[in-house]
Amino acid sequence: MEPTWQFQLRITVSPELANDLRANPGGASHAALRDVLRSHNATLKCQFDAFADYVSEAEKQGPENYPLYQWTKQTIENPEKKAKYLQSFTVYVNGDEIYGKTIADVIEAKLLALVSDDGIESVARFDTNPANNPQPPRR
Repeated sequence: MEPTWQFQLRITVSPELANDLRANPGGASHAALRDVLRSHNATLKCQFDAFADYVSEAEKQGPENYPLYQWTKQTIENPEKKAKYLQSFTVYVNGDEIYGKTIADVIEAKLLALVSDDGIESVARFDTNPANNPQPPRR
């Protein structure tokens, strides 16, 4: 039986739109984006904020239990990487950060149609296939 991969979508937005979306992940400041998100019970989470949450949780629970702690901490402390990840947002569907191909296909198509000078710069798609993703660094 062939494995069933899950998917995640991310958008990169202008710094101005990023500030608005961090304050309101439902996309209120961008009507077309808000409509896409609402129609699929989706929200956005800033990648920088997700990384900062991971580091904070690791520091509370003990970083030894978080294999990406050191990499993530170095990432959020690097000004260039911080700027990049402040403009990157993960699409959550029904509260989940990964989801099936069918819903990923539909949302991706709608988001790609929004890429323009109106703040949405790009859409990226990731899957859970380990061959397509970097693995945690060895200690």
